[in-house]
Amino acid sequence: MRGYAARRTRPGRPGGIVHSMGLVNRVTGRQLALDGLLALVLGSVMVLGMIEVASFHPARRPVDGLAIALVVVAAGCLAARRLAPLPSLAGVTLAAGAYLVAGYPFGPALLSLPVALYSAGGHLPLRRSLPAALVAIAALTATQVPGASGLQGLLTLAVWHGWLLVPWAVGAALRGRREGTRRSREDADRRLAYEERLRIAREVHDVVGHGLAVINMQAGIALHVADRRPEQARLALAAIKETSKDALDELRSTLAVFRRPEESREPARPAPGLRQVGSVVTAMAESGLPVRLEVTGRAVDLPAAVDLAAYRIVQESLTNVIRHAGPATATVRVRYEPRDVVLEITDDGRARVNGGGAGLPGGQGIAGMRDRAAAVDGTLEAGPRHEGGFRVLARLPARAAHE
Repeated sequence: MRGYAARRTRPGRPGGIVHSMGLVNRVTGRQLALDGLLALVLGSVMVLGMIEVASFHPARRPVDGLAIALVVVAAGCLAARRLAPLPSLAGVTLAAGAYLVAGYPFGPALLSLPVALYSAGGHLPLRRSLPAALVAIAALTATQVPGASGLQGLLTLAVWHGWLLVPWAVGAALRGRREGTRRSREDADRRLAYEERLRIAREVHDVVGHGLAVINMQAGIALHVADRRPEQARLALAAIKETSKDALDELRSTLAVFRRPEESREPARPAPGLRQVGSVVTAMAESGLPVRLEVTGRAVDLPAAVDLAAYRIVQESLTNVIRHAGPATATVRVRYEPRDVVLEITDDGRARVNGGGAGLPGGQGIAGMRDRAAAVDGTLEAGPRHEGGFRVLARLPARAAHE
């Protein structure tokens, strides 16, 4: 049948993919085996039940080989109820219709019908399964119309066959619930992927922005003193080399998340934290920005997310001093409190109207630092100081939220 062919799945994935009237159903080998077992057991029950109840219907045609064959065919079609719901329903309907037209007794012989209708409702979209169910029920009803007497008989016949919509409705309801759960899971996966991309973008922005700011400062110093003090120019160039190397190493470590494990040949670099702030301050001082570091309180091990956020806030604040404050001196104060760690970064340069990028989207400047603080249930304030310069004040939790 055109448009009804099987394809193999990717290696390592069990089962197959079947296109059924433009739809795709993923069926595993275990499910096929279970459906085959269902067809076997139900077929046996139908045959034995048909033989047992035949004595209660003396007016109907006696059970013979044709009746058993039709029941076996109807049951056998259920083996493909997940693999091909529409052909399975069609096969069951034809076999059951032939059984009824031949005049065989009612009863267990028709058990395959509700199962086929339930399967159609449970594995096909509503726009496909409902018309198929209505056609199947109408076809079965039509086989009994010649035996109905008058309008009352026709109404009774319609109501009698109408109950077959119940198993279809149960299957359709369960499918709708599964689809809702699947969509919710996909939405959650997309949200997590977006948040991860945003986190990586912020990390890249902070690493590259900090490195380029320091390199720009050192390059300006080197150009300024190249002719008069070549020794200082060489020191600036050495600082540029070291800063660029550190930035590249950190950028490579940040982007390693996009590589498959077998492609990663370098040992994982530990995430930076507050304990590395001293090296940032030293690098800034060597780059020409005087920075004083003050640590008060008893240092504690912070949660990884908080530790990284604190480091990036200090790093971005000092980067903003280089970019926007002009000639200035900066002070970094780290205060450990029983429940929080407080960061205060101040400078005495010229105040920034926009806070060093506060209005820029995408995790830049103050907006990015504020997002980092909020992500770990902290707060961040930033703005010009009355006495001149700029101040960033962040308060982050020293313990994880569940502790």
